[in-house]
Amino acid sequence: MNMAFVKVIQMIELLCFFLFLVLNLSTGVGGLSVVHKVDGSDGSLTAENCNFPVVFNFGDSNSDTGAISAAYGQMPPPPIEQTISGKPSGRFCDGRLIVDYIAMELGLPYLRAYLDPLGPGTFNNGANFATGGSSIEKGGYSVFDLSVQVSQFRQFKSRIIGSYNYTDQQQGEVNLPKPEDFSKALYTFDIGQNDISFGLQHTSERETRGSIPRILNKFSEVVQQLYNDGARVFWVHNTGPVGCLPYSYIYYPKKSGNIDKNGCVIPMNEIAQEFNKQLKSKLGQLKANLTHAAFTYVDAYSAKYNLINSAKSQGFVDPLDFCCGSYYGVHVGCGETVTVNGTVYGEPCVTPETHISWDGIHYSEAANHWVAKYIINGSMSDSSIPINQACHAL
Repeated sequence: MNMAFVKVIQMIELLCFFLFLVLNLSTGVGGLSVVHKVDGSDGSLTAENCNFPVVFNFGDSNSDTGAISAAYGQMPPPPIEQTISGKPSGRFCDGRLIVDYIAMELGLPYLRAYLDPLGPGTFNNGANFATGGSSIEKGGYSVFDLSVQVSQFRQFKSRIIGSYNYTDQQQGEVNLPKPEDFSKALYTFDIGQNDISFGLQHTSERETRGSIPRILNKFSEVVQQLYNDGARVFWVHNTGPVGCLPYSYIYYPKKSGNIDKNGCVIPMNEIAQEFNKQLKSKLGQLKANLTHAAFTYVDAYSAKYNLINSAKSQGFVDPLDFCCGSYYGVHVGCGETVTVNGTVYGEPCVTPETHISWDGIHYSEAANHWVAKYIINGSMSDSSIPINQACHAL
């Protein structure tokens, strides 16, 4: 055989082997490039950060950064958000929420509420569609259910694309996400707690449990719609231990054996756990069907329960103690006060940083920070993926 021909064959084989390596070390998720690198220590391959340009969040009051306040007036009233700007901005907290810590971790400003276009910040890093009281299904505490939030997102996206088509010719740069950012974005979800709470308040435990498949089918439809519109990376928090909220402990009928060692209502937590089990299964189905998407299921329930279970060793007071408002004897919402027989009810505590619960329903900034650390670093995700590498969750 001609030696020159042999060398050509060898070069082709070498080139094919090189291409094989490249294709196996790099994959794609929609418009996102998934690249690996050698970390330099033990030679193992580690994923690079995804560098999400924008985040779009969907949820309820646990991640509402001002929507319900913009829609209905100052809700909740002062002293909400004492530790960010020194004045209220609509968070159901004394400071930052988990979604705020997510933005910080990704190097982005706090997400502005879609319903608050005059609020602080801009929309160039994304938008927050979460609204206090929202649920996945229609007909709960709020009119801003998940389908409405996604409709708002689609309108937001459509108008931005239209704005760029116009301003590219007329004005140039605009302070909004770029059209190509929508396929590179991180889509986060923290919703479902109100579906459980509303069901337990208005129906039976059996009916609430039975409604879970229907609720999650609706969630699946919404995710499918976002995927069809180009969304590719989904970061989904399961619902927290609703039975551990001080409000739940106060108002749930006490029976023998239905309260655990931490004061959590066992039947309520069991329903939340069943919701989470089915949510994880639903995300597995979506991952199998939506082949170009990356899904991360985040076990926020365990993170929150671990905090409650170790409250005192972590420097917190009793998990059933809350800082703002009153439900014992006199019902006073956070930000309100009432005087009864010379006693003032509703004044916020002076040390919110020692409380897990801010107002009996929502977590304090200190608790949100504690939980966020475990969520952000991937400790609570189904594949131990940190949030800045969520595009690799194939």
